[in-house]
Amino acid sequence: MLIAKSEARVDSFYSCKKSDPVFIICSNARQYEKYCSSTEGAGCSIGTPWGSNYVILNAQGLNVDVISHEMSHIELLEKLGWWKTAFKIPQWFNEGTALMLDRRFVNNSDPGDRYFEYMDEWLYYTRGGQEILELEDISTIKGFFNGGQRQVMLAYMTSGMEVSYWLARAGGNGFRDFMSEMNQGSSFSEAYIKAEQEGSHSLKTKLPRNPLRLENSKKISE
Repeated sequence: MLIAKSEARVDSFYSCKKSDPVFIICSNARQYEKYCSSTEGAGCSIGTPWGSNYVILNAQGLNVDVISHEMSHIELLEKLGWWKTAFKIPQWFNEGTALMLDRRFVNNSDPGDRYFEYMDEWLYYTRGGQEILELEDISTIKGFFNGGQRQVMLAYMTSGMEVSYWLARAGGNGFRDFMSEMNQGSSFSEAYIKAEQEGSHSLKTKLPRNPLRLENSKKISE
C-alpha cells in the first residue's frame, strides 16, 4: 500500500512513472549498512549503469515520504540515464527534486507556497542567512553530505528552497520541458535556465528574491 501511494506521487510529478526498482526492506542496522554503507538515514537508493535499481529501507523508512524520496532518485536516473544523472546533474538538484515528493519537512504542494516554507527552514538552519551554503558547494555527493547533521540538513533545505523557487517560476510544464531539453542534448544549466525563463513569462505572482541567487556583496549587506 505504501509503495503504491509513493508510485502515484512519482507518476504525478514525473508525468508517467518509468522506473520499477527492487525494494529491499532491512530488519536491522547491519543489513541496512551492508547496502547503504551507513547506519544513518531512513532509506537510500542505488542505481547501476546496467539498469538494475534498488530502494533500500529500514524500519524508519516504511512511510510514503521516504519511499517517494528514494523513488524520485531512481525515476530521474531512469528518465535521463545513469551517466547523465551521475555526472551532469548536480546533487542539489537531485535531492531538491526528491524533496518535492517528500513532505517530511514542508507539506505544501504548491511550488510558490512551498518556496516560502523552505525559506523559513533555510533561515533557521543558516541562523538568519549568516551561514550560507552555496549551490556549487553541494553540487557533488561528497559536498552535499560533507559535515555533521546540521550541515546536511542545511544542504537539504538549500536544495528544497532553490528547486521549489525554480518550479514556481518554470510553471506547470517547466519540469517536463526541462527533462525534454536534457534528453535532446542540452546541458543542465541550459535546460534549467530555459525552463525557468519560458515559464516566468506567465508567472502571475511575483516571488521574493531567492537569497541563493544574490551577488556575494548583496548577500552580505542583506
